[in-house]
Amino acid sequence: MTRRVETAVLISGRGSNMSALIEAAKAADYPARIRVVVSDKADAAGLALAKAEGVEAFAVDTRGGKAAYEARLDEALRARGVELICLAGFMRILSPGFCEGWRDRALNIHPSLLPAYKGLDTHARALEEGAREHGCTVHFVTPELDSGVIVAQARVPVLPDDDEKTLAARVLREEHKLYPAALAKVALAMRAGLALTPYEAR
Repeated sequence: MTRRVETAVLISGRGSNMSALIEAAKAADYPARIRVVVSDKADAAGLALAKAEGVEAFAVDTRGGKAAYEARLDEALRARGVELICLAGFMRILSPGFCEGWRDRALNIHPSLLPAYKGLDTHARALEEGAREHGCTVHFVTPELDSGVIVAQARVPVLPDDDEKTLAARVLREEHKLYPAALAKVALAMRAGLALTPYEAR
């Protein structure tokens, strides 16, 4: 059987993108396995969803400061043989040290067409500026927020009668397709011992 890349999903909330990744990984030929789901919040709804799918899921204690938390998180991931991390609605900014430790092995999905609208409130900002299209981006995690190499993007039109809710829903539907495809792309490259250059990633 072909080796699958051991993957962790980090969440803070309901885990809709996490669910999309778990569903995609059920396919026998999918190149990644969702080994574990980890949250920074013990009451994150996504933990129960992951457990219901048979995936190990738990929260890592955030007490004691950022360095202590990240050390516990790193230890938990490495103890389970995790090779690749997917941030999916994980609402913590990781330190440069943690990012360096997982360089080229951590992905994030962001609800905009980066480099536009880094940070929060992306849908509201797109509407305020009269953007004609919007979307989502999967990129590698770096110390600089939402600035890593782009792996994949999906675009949606901004409709005349859109509000934040309708636009967000349209983007989220694309996220649920884009993230599994991007994870597969990176996992295949990792399995082959290849690095995705900025040009190849796009």
